[in-house]
Amino acid sequence: MLEAARDADASVATAAVGSTGHVGLEPLVTATLDGETAFFSECSPGRARSVTEALDGGTLPSEDAVAVVEHEPGAATLPVPDEGPLAVGERGVLGSCGWAVPGSIEDYRAGAGSLPTDLELADALSRLRESGLRGRGRGDASADAPVADEWTTASEAAGDPVVVVNANEADDRAAGDDLLLEGAPLSVLDPALTAAEALGASDVVAYLSEDADLARERVRAAADALVEARDPEASLRVVVGPDEYKAGEPTMALEAIEGNHRLEARRRPPGPSEYGLNGRPTLVHTPRTLAQVGRVLAGVDPGGVPADPGTRLFTVAGDVAAPATVELSTGATLSDALPAVEPEGSRKAACVGGVFGGVTRSLDVPASAPGLESARLGTNGAVELVGESTCMVALAGERAKFAREENCGRCGPCREGSKQLVDLLRDVYDGEFADGMLRELGRTMRETSLCGFGSDAARPVTTTIDVFETEFHAHADGRCPSGTCTKL
Repeated sequence: MLEAARDADASVATAAVGSTGHVGLEPLVTATLDGETAFFSECSPGRARSVTEALDGGTLPSEDAVAVVEHEPGAATLPVPDEGPLAVGERGVLGSCGWAVPGSIEDYRAGAGSLPTDLELADALSRLRESGLRGRGRGDASADAPVADEWTTASEAAGDPVVVVNANEADDRAAGDDLLLEGAPLSVLDPALTAAEALGASDVVAYLSEDADLARERVRAAADALVEARDPEASLRVVVGPDEYKAGEPTMALEAIEGNHRLEARRRPPGPSEYGLNGRPTLVHTPRTLAQVGRVLAGVDPGGVPADPGTRLFTVAGDVAAPATVELSTGATLSDALPAVEPEGSRKAACVGGVFGGVTRSLDVPASAPGLESARLGTNGAVELVGESTCMVALAGERAKFAREENCGRCGPCREGSKQLVDLLRDVYDGEFADGMLRELGRTMRETSLCGFGSDAARPVTTTIDVFETEFHAHADGRCPSGTCTKL
């Protein structure tokens, strides 16, 4: 698309940017002239060329544009239409995505401002504690817990501290981390470097999946630009790990960075902030968390609800025409994200929180961590819509099989529990629905597993039983209400 625009041989500045988060609009081309921007979705190379030619002639084309937005000339963040998918939610940490050149220091500073390079640890801790900011994403060592606590522990632990950006998220249902790294990597790396400087850490490690080619390319370019702009002596390394779900768990991420071939969860305490990468005090934050940290340290009011300030990224996927990642205030509800996608058929349920999320019929649930947890849903930023043709018993079984096959094997509750979970679900197809045993097994795994993998693994099963118990009884009686399980 970029080559087509440049083939127009016009004196128009062109640039490749990141996704806006709305896959259904892509390829998306924006054309800007004198404080007005036109959006062209599903743009063809020929259309990109004609748009460039019109701009070269001094005209902003609007024919076939899905939106035309007036804004301040030189706007540093994506102008947002009043209607349509791009108008859903708010764009704080996503403000630069789809608009700024990913590795441009100038674009980053224009959009998000630059963080102070001489921020004292006490000042940073004070801002984080006053904000009440919590970690985002299952790969964060302070997931859904106060970020300031993790920083305090790391600062008080003995040894040379290190900061890890854990972006190894193999669950495509939650695309927020990749979106930030591909579209606004500096909004993640700059706070990471600021954290390292405040803690007196000698280096920062950005840890990505080996399959995240575009994110890795842009993170490396952004890291080089940031180090040159802030501190040529700083160490900001990029390390890749396997594209496996378990490799994103915080302690298994550290195992991968250390080069261990067999990834196993570490026992806690001590947590990574006391004994992390190579035994050093380690801050492990996801890109989603660091983007929020950056806004707080820059003095931006995070907004949201006091119990979970700021915004959260949610990827709405599943039975939809195309997935979309939107940013919601923690004061919003999950249903506020639905206008961003086009559902395929009527909705039967949703699985919220990723592969080990919770099943629910209603999305009138607060988008905050306490709100999601109280509804027994996951907080990993994924809303998977499930259509009427889906068998919920089969869905629960698929998630249980995933847990059995992908767990690291380190602890018994997860290793043996996931096997029993699959066996008990098979028994349903043989006519025995052991409701109580399934629930008790789920409770045991949740309360005794070593890490979040095992703690969350039974949630799709137990919450599906809560909501669709009649479907389990029907299967035990030899019927599948959705008609999917034809071997019954």
